[in-house]
Amino acid sequence: MPVKSTTTQERIGRVGQRRQVVIPRDMLETLNLQEGDFVAFAKQKNGVLIKPKRLVDADDILTPEESALVKKAEREMHEGKFVTLAQLRHDLDRSHSRRGRKTA
Repeated sequence: MPVKSTTTQERIGRVGQRRQVVIPRDMLETLNLQEGDFVAFAKQKNGVLIKPKRLVDADDILTPEESALVKKAEREMHEGKFVTLAQLRHDLDRSHSRRGRKTA
């Protein structure tokens, strides 16, 4: 069944047998929602507000310093400044092997 439009902002859908509500495609794309994503529901005076909800594990939260490092790395990648994982492993292996050697 096509979604009916009452205004440019409002869309009409239907509640299914299992309380499922279909979100219009253009709204899904605008909100960058995909199947399996979470949404939050908030009761409002004149209805219900549905908004995207990103669930974050407390262990996944970055410190300000870590966040700055990630942003710096992203900026450098966009500038083409990066190394492959293989190169990084090679460099790390070389630095570990140098520490183990004792020279006279």
